[in-house]
Amino acid sequence: MALTIGVVTETAPGETRVALVPEVLKKLIAADARVVIQAGAGLKARLPDSDFDGAEIVADGAAVLAAADLLFKVQPPTVEELAALKDDAVVVGFLQPHRQQEMIEKLCERRMTSLAMELVPRISRAQSMDALSSQAAVAGYKAVLIGAAALDKFMPMLTTAAGTIRPAQALVIGAGVAGLQAIATARRLGAVVEGFDVRSATKEQVESLGAKFVDTGVSAEGEGGYARELTDEEQAKQKAVLDDHIAKADLVISTAAVPGKPAPRIIDKAGVERMKPGAVIVDLGAESGGNCELTEAGKTIEHQGVVIIGPENLSATVSRHASEMYARNLLNLMQPALVDGELKIDWEDEVFAGTVLTRDGEICHAPTRAALRGADDD
Repeated sequence: MALTIGVVTETAPGETRVALVPEVLKKLIAADARVVIQAGAGLKARLPDSDFDGAEIVADGAAVLAAADLLFKVQPPTVEELAALKDDAVVVGFLQPHRQQEMIEKLCERRMTSLAMELVPRISRAQSMDALSSQAAVAGYKAVLIGAAALDKFMPMLTTAAGTIRPAQALVIGAGVAGLQAIATARRLGAVVEGFDVRSATKEQVESLGAKFVDTGVSAEGEGGYARELTDEEQAKQKAVLDDHIAKADLVISTAAVPGKPAPRIIDKAGVERMKPGAVIVDLGAESGGNCELTEAGKTIEHQGVVIIGPENLSATVSRHASEMYARNLLNLMQPALVDGELKIDWEDEVFAGTVLTRDGEICHAPTRAALRGADDD
């Protein structure tokens, strides 16, 4: 019997993405898979049921879950969704392992296999599967548009009959995928852009996009392409230099993150108070505590004339293209395991071995296992 892949409507507040798009559906069908989709699953991404030609459209999400051998998700499945799945079902999606203890316990209890898109190894072969990067690119792009809309001045230089308007000064903190996309977008809009990252290796990337690299004299190269946490002395040195650049900026986009930990605090209240009235901060670290001390997740506030925006789930605000990229990431991850209409995962493959969160009743991801054991020991 052919492998059945299920897709249900995402129910998390504000989530507009869908884990499957028509382009990817065709490839799954070509791989002899049966695809069952809950009616209306793609509507928030402007993808009507009629676009999913070849899939079985089912009105009831519970029926999709009951049929699925492999469940594609964007957000983590609810405990209720897991309860409706087969015991041997495989779940793939953003699983937020550091925040979803109840879900992980349920996965282990049911002995389900789960693959977390956050855990895809950052190796060359897995770049096409890297959903964190694809969705971060969306967030970096949209952050600049939000910031530009909130500014009380133009981004580009304009020469008009009323005189010349100077371009806005933009500073992007963090030169990962989101930061580099933010730099590129701010440059396209005509701003004078500076980029900063504690990883000195990003200097060339920042400059290749036409921005000036802010060198604080502190380097924090970490594992897996991420920055390590800084020492107190390093933070003080970095802060002294960076605060001067923040004070001069019209628009600050902060994207700094440490996986599974609170966002590093980079802009304190005093730093905000040094900024010009009308300046804007868009803090992409809002959901994990904020890069700015004053950020409130999901809110826009103003402090002494400085606007601070703490957006949540920005990728969902560009639902069509974010869904397209995410669905391709899922396909690229799972395609090697789709063999003759069956799911055959090679656990010796370093991509699958690195991405698996739970299997056979065990937590396979060491940091998550350590965190939950610590919680159990309290």
